[in-house]
Amino acid sequence: MTRERTATPRTAGAINDRIALELLADRGPLTAGQLKEGTGLSRPSVSDLLERLGKRGLVTVVGESGAGSRGPNARLYGLVADRAHVVALDARTDHIAVAVADLTGRTVHRADHPVPGDAPGTGKPGDAALAVVEGALRTVGVTVPHTVVMGAPGLVDPATGALGGLLALPAWHRDLARRLRERSGR
Repeated sequence: MTRERTATPRTAGAINDRIALELLADRGPLTAGQLKEGTGLSRPSVSDLLERLGKRGLVTVVGESGAGSRGPNARLYGLVADRAHVVALDARTDHIAVAVADLTGRTVHRADHPVPGDAPGTGKPGDAALAVVEGALRTVGVTVPHTVVMGAPGLVDPATGALGGLLALPAWHRDLARRLRERSGR
């Protein structure tokens, strides 16, 4: 026997919040009127939505629209860019590239570094790779990123996090995904 289920006001609010956040992510800063048009919500509902998202630290006033037209300027609302960051790591056999992007998708830091070899006195390459990631995060003032993604030659074993599949892969690559996960807390 199935039971009818209807959306609660809380569920509807969450759906509306999601739609508004997606609009702001896709289109950039918008006025309340533009959000009204994009969501199909009433002006009071958009006002409540903006207040709710503002209190959660997701949306803020980023400027004004309508300069040069008569009447008051409309506020522009945008995502709080530094609310979350993602780190992308490209780990090659001889160098690593790191990029950090904010919530809007804008790249806020990029670094490309050679990785020391396995020769004595050069340090551990895996440690050097992690240091580059941590340095990039420090540069943008982030302690824990929202997401870390890594690209590397080979395949990651989902059970262990170990990288493998290529015979010529340096030893430091094999546990880099696991170590990144441990260090980033993700």
